[in-house]
Amino acid sequence: MPVGLNWRIWIGALVVFAGSGVSLFGVNSETVLTVDQVVERAVARAQETPSHAGQPGYTYTKLTVTEELDADGRVKERKERVYRVFFDRGSTFVKLLTVNGKPPGEAELKKQAENETNARQILGPCQRGKRENRENFLRPEVVARFKFTLLNQESINGRQAYEIAFEPKRPEPPARHMIDRLLNRISGTLWIDAEEFEIARADISLGSEVDFFGGVIGSLKKLAYSMTRTRVADGVWFNTLSTGDFEGRKLLDSMRIKTKSQSTNFRPLRFTS
Repeated sequence: MPVGLNWRIWIGALVVFAGSGVSLFGVNSETVLTVDQVVERAVARAQETPSHAGQPGYTYTKLTVTEELDADGRVKERKERVYRVFFDRGSTFVKLLTVNGKPPGEAELKKQAENETNARQILGPCQRGKRENRENFLRPEVVARFKFTLLNQESINGRQAYEIAFEPKRPEPPARHMIDRLLNRISGTLWIDAEEFEIARADISLGSEVDFFGGVIGSLKKLAYSMTRTRVADGVWFNTLSTGDFEGRKLLDSMRIKTKSQSTNFRPLRFTS
């Protein structure tokens, strides 16, 4: 991990590729598609520039729980944070409301600002007018690293979705950056909505340990991440539930982190006070 970087931010950077937090689109559907066609349509969808004309902004409540565990699996530290999130015209604004049931102090507010800055630095700039690249797994250069297999069709939140397994291609694609080393070790399953070609669910796991800078600054031994996204209106999708279990090492210190994030109470901004 880069020197001075909060390891919680790095963990966040490892999993945000799973899917965009929010998207607004409309699309037609067809019935019989190959796995390549499904993935191609999902990639094309993810690269589109959304039109916000006539679309209301949204506000919702987001609860996050982060637990740091010791070597015996006991919780050393637990932080429960509640946010109010505003999404309007393609931009997301987050207000921290409480930390462990109390109003946030100056230190917490400062940490939130630093975390957002660090995440932007790690995940890179985004293209203006498109979905933020840092929140999008379905980028052509990322998808090209994986082999996809269509497993089934099933219902997710009452909507039909393609169940698709993915794994790194063999031989491994070149690893030019640290995130590439991670991508070469992960596999899992995606559920892609059969009408709007959005990721409706994702389950991701790490196949083998990943060292960073030869293991000098740290390693990641375990990554188990699950995410569910929900369609709240025509073409409007939000992340609604995610869980993560991460185990590794930062310098000489072992770490084990469990996370949970849940978003509820979605409301159009025009109906809020």
